Amino acid sequence: MEAEEVVTTKEGLRLAPVALTWRFSKSSGPGGQHVNTSDTRVELICDLSLLEGPEHLVKRVRARLGDELRVRVSKSRSQLTNRTEARRLAALRIEAATHVRRSRRATSPSRGSVESRLKKKRENALKKESRRPPPLD
Repeated sequence: MEAEEVVTTKEGLRLAPVALTWRFSKSSGPGGQHVNTSDTRVELICDLSLLEGPEHLVKRVRARLGDELRVRVSKSRSQLTNRTEARRLAALRIEAATHVRRSRRATSPSRGSVESRLKKKRENALKKESRRPPPLD
């Protein structure tokens, strides 16, 4: 088992190599003839049902991402570089799914924002008033 193949996050979540499926294909973009002959595009499929770590974090990740995470990378001409980037992006997405979103606390509008809104409202009313036909005296 190669240590490089493991996906780990800062929170201690870990995906073993058994949970990772790699697919390779020809990439597009810069690289000349090299792109036409090499399978440098990488697709990493992570089986999140095999995610290891603190139970509450595992549940949160699986609730947000489901049972499978797919990452596609074709930035580099090197398959090895793309594999490394795919592992890094998978770890970042898993890590992002662990964070609890803070609920927004309602606040009253500031004095400046109220004045600005009313000023724009008056200007808009004047603009529309100037479009009206003159009164028939």
